[in-house]
Amino acid sequence: MVENGIGASLKRKEDNRFLTGKGNYTDDINRPGQTYAYIVRSPHAHATINSVDISAAKSAPGVVAVFVGQDLLDDAVGGLVCGASVTGKGGEVNKVPPRNVLTMDKARFVGDPIAVVIAETLAQAKDGAELVAIDYTELPSTVSTANSDADGAPQLHEECPNNVALDWELGDKAAVDAAFASAAKTAEVELVNNRMVTNAMEPRAAVGEYNSGTDDLTLYVTSQNPHVHRLVMSAFMNIAPEHKFRVVAPDVGGGFGSKIFTYNEEAICAWAAKRINRPVKWTSDRSEGFMSDAHGRDHVTKAEMAMDADGKFTGMRVTSKGNMGAYLQLFSVSIPTLFHGFLLAGQYTTPAIYLEMRCVMTNTAPVDAARGAGRPEATYLLERLVDVAAGEMGLDPAEIRRRNFIKADQMPYQTPVVQCYDSGDYHASLDMALKNADYDGFGARQAEAKGRGKLRGIGLSSYIEACGVAPSAAVGSLGVGVGLWESAQVRFNPTGGVTVFTGTHSHGQGHETAFAQLVTERLGVPVENVEVVHGDTDKGQFGMGTYGSRSLPVGGVAIANACDKIIAKGKKIAAHCLEAAEDDIEFGEGNFTVAGTDKVMNIAEVAFTAYVPHNYPEGVEPGLDEIAFFDPLNFSFPAGAHVCEVEVDPDTGTLEIVKYTAVDDFGTLVNPMIVAGQVHGGLAHGIGQALLENCVYDEDTGQLVSGSFQDYCMPRADNLPSFDVDYCPTVPIHNPLGVKGCGEAGAIAAPPAVINAIVNALGIKHLDMPATPEVVWRAAQAAS
Repeated sequence: MVENGIGASLKRKEDNRFLTGKGNYTDDINRPGQTYAYIVRSPHAHATINSVDISAAKSAPGVVAVFVGQDLLDDAVGGLVCGASVTGKGGEVNKVPPRNVLTMDKARFVGDPIAVVIAETLAQAKDGAELVAIDYTELPSTVSTANSDADGAPQLHEECPNNVALDWELGDKAAVDAAFASAAKTAEVELVNNRMVTNAMEPRAAVGEYNSGTDDLTLYVTSQNPHVHRLVMSAFMNIAPEHKFRVVAPDVGGGFGSKIFTYNEEAICAWAAKRINRPVKWTSDRSEGFMSDAHGRDHVTKAEMAMDADGKFTGMRVTSKGNMGAYLQLFSVSIPTLFHGFLLAGQYTTPAIYLEMRCVMTNTAPVDAARGAGRPEATYLLERLVDVAAGEMGLDPAEIRRRNFIKADQMPYQTPVVQCYDSGDYHASLDMALKNADYDGFGARQAEAKGRGKLRGIGLSSYIEACGVAPSAAVGSLGVGVGLWESAQVRFNPTGGVTVFTGTHSHGQGHETAFAQLVTERLGVPVENVEVVHGDTDKGQFGMGTYGSRSLPVGGVAIANACDKIIAKGKKIAAHCLEAAEDDIEFGEGNFTVAGTDKVMNIAEVAFTAYVPHNYPEGVEPGLDEIAFFDPLNFSFPAGAHVCEVEVDPDTGTLEIVKYTAVDDFGTLVNPMIVAGQVHGGLAHGIGQALLENCVYDEDTGQLVSGSFQDYCMPRADNLPSFDVDYCPTVPIHNPLGVKGCGEAGAIAAPPAVINAIVNALGIKHLDMPATPEVVWRAAQAAS
């Protein structure tokens, strides 16, 4: 093992600047002559815009410019794009209603942008915004996921009759119907997957700057994928030619999916900077973020399971509606369909599965990818259904899972819902989790808690997810509008240091450390001599960014491939310098050696020789700088078993998670400490959804009720236990590094584990998230 290479729990290199206040976030960036933008948003959930009078605002003190939607259209600026094209029932592709950067005809949700005021100071921009006079005619609104497609519901878009963007199905309906017709037992559950607001620590922000001398446009932005930002804004929105457009995503304080997308405000800053020939800055406040950031989840589902007399699953039927909000964002309908439906098999051998998914439009903020993106929704409904099925069969929840697990020797395993799993040992993961959680001793702990007047419950969650989203040909055939390969450049400097340019983006994942460790392992260069560069389209490789736990499984392999090219070229140089045949050169731990001799040349010496090629092989180019791309052959499939134990006070509804055990299969761990941190963060995210977080719109007015942290409760340290994290790795077939991805697992596994534990404690069939004290108290009183 190379020191500080793969497997070392090295402290994160980037944390020094973060912990000492020296990070460089978008709001830290201020350019000479900078102005400030403030967005005028609709206060109504649904209203016709009769007129917009900006005359008073334009003459307000400090105001530089005021723009409305027509101004962008006059400059041929295109609308925001939906990158998904999913084919539904009858071969009909999802409908995509148009969305202007500044809306012009109708406001369709509270927060819909209508105008922008640009001023010398933010305060002056806000004052000017107060003077924009908009005449509305209020219209009835619909916010209900369950009912927005009902006859007579208010219609958002002509393009989407009955507010339906897509009717989609997956699986063999006839086979599932037959399974239910012959079932010995059936189980069903109706559930809601509650809407979440991502609430990254850093709000969204953008700074646009135009250089009229060179006609170059720069956008500093809180993005998870700056190259895709540039591509979308160039090719589809006509903001600027791609080769004259630089996008920089500096330090970004969390993304969790919400910073994948191109938003109205970012396009406004970039376009307006050129229009007024001055830098334009916009930073969201938290209230704006609640209104305008893409939300996540929001499904209403009925799930059913057919079983034989032994509790073996024979068929599963799911009928669901997914809320898309008022407009289709980038991934949009692909999240509740492809990313959700393809994981409905879970870890089980269920031979027949059928899903009907309806994607509906509502007068709410757009809904798109949020940490896990479809996988949490699939896991939640499946793992809740499995527990209900265990109750129907009179089986322990662990036992019914064991009876239905895919066995390790069945890998690779083709599921009935498209995916082919390449690796996993689900029995081993569950056995380890049960042992670590002292599952067998739960009865004694439950009895002890009862003596204190408390109800103790235990819940399981056996999850699987698909990460490293790919391959490009496969996702393209499913309607995704881009390739999902990744690229990297590994460059030796003449003095032996290495700079890695990656197309992925780090916003909390620790890439600057983990990727450096990968290079250290591959090339033997001290980890402190490896610098990782990302987030600037003018500096780094074109790449597809970070989401879907793809950075290491896809971007990491691209880095490794570039390292392999470095080694191959280095062998030619070393062979010449050591006067040996190239085939006799071996490489390991940073040294090129002649096999069977003590002749050796360090890779730093080879690098220097490559840049000072006085004694150099003919036909070999100078320099030591390689580029590589990687397009995976398949997804990677992290999986695991989580066990949650709770204690409920039935008199108040308050509960405590007394123990949480996670056993995950992430394949090879590059930095176990970073992985543990990712698991902890994901668990906090998932527990927050299960217990606390809920984005609510008023059914009558469409107003956002949970529009601040006073009304939207985020998890805090005292809501969480000390997590017991362990690993049960298997080796993926399709990933050369043996890695699988880890950043979303906790958010996927935790919600059903927590709810299963609460349901077990209360002795009831089901309760919906979030399990707030009031919800739990009411359920406890009803049960008693």
